[in-house]
Amino acid sequence: MVTSIPQKRVAELREQIEKANYEYHILDAPTIDDFAYDALMRELQELEAEHPELVTPESPTQRVGAPPSNRFAPVEHTHPMLSLSNAFDEAEVRAFDQRVRKVLGRDDVGYVCELKIDGLAINLTYADGRFVQGATRGDGSVGEDVTANLRTVKSIPLTLREAVPGRLDVRGEVYLPTAAFEATNRERLEREEPPFANPRNAAAGAVRQLDPAQTAKRNLAMWVYSAAGLDVDSQHALLARLRELGLRTNPNVRRATDIDDVLAFIAEWGTKRSTSGAPGCSRRWPRSRRCSWAAPRSAMRRSTTSTRSIGSTSASVIA
Repeated sequence: MVTSIPQKRVAELREQIEKANYEYHILDAPTIDDFAYDALMRELQELEAEHPELVTPESPTQRVGAPPSNRFAPVEHTHPMLSLSNAFDEAEVRAFDQRVRKVLGRDDVGYVCELKIDGLAINLTYADGRFVQGATRGDGSVGEDVTANLRTVKSIPLTLREAVPGRLDVRGEVYLPTAAFEATNRERLEREEPPFANPRNAAAGAVRQLDPAQTAKRNLAMWVYSAAGLDVDSQHALLARLRELGLRTNPNVRRATDIDDVLAFIAEWGTKRSTSGAPGCSRRWPRSRRCSWAAPRSAMRRSTTSTRSIGSTSASVIA
């Protein structure tokens, strides 16, 4: 049987993307940069959209991450840890805003802008206010149990300031602050070891240490931005509630009354991140960054439920 040109290209793209995912998520040693990866993924998405008969359950477009490592016990997420959508330029940001207003059937839509942190997505589980488990995202459905290592991260409270009854799942990014990242790479070079490619990979390597004492030496930190198990009516209220409980949220958060305010926030932080090394906003950016357009997370407010709550995907975006 003769293989069509689209079918052949789809197979090539899937092979390249899976290789990149394995290097990035499992080996923590990427060999292609973020823009190259994004270009491959977008080309595959476009080809599959044009030729839906070529879509298979195994395609990288049908998953949100890489399989969890077998070095740690598996953890099945109560709510899937989904990847975020992205936009490459102002036109795509505005198109997102139009879709949101169309879905809601109204124009009075506001946003909450948050910085996208260069780190490792983590789920923290609290039972009656006590930290009982921490897991990586893994493939979105099943992650890795890294509880012992996360207990060494000082910005993760082992006991909440208020005992929230029952189960509370909190999500955020464990990351390596710029100063710690640079210090870690200096130490690696002194030992004649290759430096980490970026802070995200350095953080991932630290969280996946088999010895928690080694994790503790890396001076990791965490920002949280999402939760399931709290009674709030907006993303802004959710962040305030998380702070009340003693969880660390990024201070660089801004309400935006419309999409123009969002774009202004993006432009502002596109400059700040490259000139000031702002806290929690690394000069180096993860795969999900899109030039200056990826500076904030934008989440709708003034809706009936928090749009950044776990399991909600309809109105969250990397702007």
